Amino acid sequence: MFELSADHEEFRALVREFAEAEIEPRVAQWDKDSHFPAELIPKLGELGLFGLVVPEEFGGTRRPEGAGPEVSGGDFTMLCVAIEELGRVDQAIGITLEAGVGLGINPILNYGTPEQKAHWLPDLAAGRALAGFGLTEPDAGSDAGGTKTKATLADGIWTVNGAKSFITNSGSPITSVVSVTARTGTRNDGTPEISAIMIPSGTKGFDIAPPYHKLGWHISDTHGLSFQDVQVPEANLLGQRGKGFAQFLATLDDGRIAIAALATGCTQRMLEEATAYSKTRLAFGKPIATYQGVAFQVSDLAVLAETSRLLTYKAAWLKDEMDAGRRTMQEVKQAASIAKLYTSEAAVTATRIATQVFGGNGFMEEYPVARFYRDAKILEIGEGTSEVQRMLIARGLGLPA
Repeated sequence: MFELSADHEEFRALVREFAEAEIEPRVAQWDKDSHFPAELIPKLGELGLFGLVVPEEFGGTRRPEGAGPEVSGGDFTMLCVAIEELGRVDQAIGITLEAGVGLGINPILNYGTPEQKAHWLPDLAAGRALAGFGLTEPDAGSDAGGTKTKATLADGIWTVNGAKSFITNSGSPITSVVSVTARTGTRNDGTPEISAIMIPSGTKGFDIAPPYHKLGWHISDTHGLSFQDVQVPEANLLGQRGKGFAQFLATLDDGRIAIAALATGCTQRMLEEATAYSKTRLAFGKPIATYQGVAFQVSDLAVLAETSRLLTYKAAWLKDEMDAGRRTMQEVKQAASIAKLYTSEAAVTATRIATQVFGGNGFMEEYPVARFYRDAKILEIGEGTSEVQRMLIARGLGLPA
């Protein structure tokens, strides 16, 4: 059915080696300081991680040996491998790549004009810049269609007013642009016409709030945004007018698979940490792994990790197959929701189990399980809550709305 190729596994080893050498020794301090390591992003770009899905003509990663002719650079599965491996070391670093590609690059790649692609993608693919994805608002989270941000067009200029919430990669020192949804009119049936508009960083009236004080993902760059009479050229429309909401929903389908890869990296790390700790931590004169209560918990982690990986890479494989014309959008949507739902809830469970295995030490910040415990919860919320995934899965099964 599907399996990771030798190219994928070689790439996994490359990313793991980099993550363990360049990120692991520094990540605890970055997390403690809530420091976004902008200096790391170009290094990830040099590895080709941001350019994996970008065609070479726009600065994308060169196609690996053995990749099919339909593959632009790497493939979507390759991106998931990279996200999993970064997420295994730190979830916030993993989400920086996931959002940078899935939410920053993909809307421009999939819906941008040739001029927009040529202008923005080379720097984004190289890791010299980041892009944000402005969908969520203070009163429009799961109800993303409730967008209140407005944009009016006059004399070739869009004027944007409104606000966005929880936007990743939106205020870093290297953020170059944020694509936002906005109401651009009203349809004949009275529903809002929603379009996507690109707003470059530094545009007058585009204000970035201070970083959020978050439970987890301390390293991730996350801000609220506000737009007060922000003016950009008409050419900054991304895709077709009135299609912005549909474009962003399609973007989220891919993002859910990528989040599943991130969650898989979390669960895999918890398995590794709990296995190693249970073999060395002594209680009553013996390693705690010799006690069935602990051994069973570690065994459960192995099941969670294996199942998460299978669901994630099945969905990623279906996405690559769809891009090659061999699978349908509905198959991918259903697999993406199933993978996102299971893996995110598995990651939360895995961090709880690992913390329990560590006992009192699991509650100490000097051990990575504490950081992963804090970071995991958002996986059940971001890019579609668990409740939304269940709704989408039910819809895919043909159940009544």
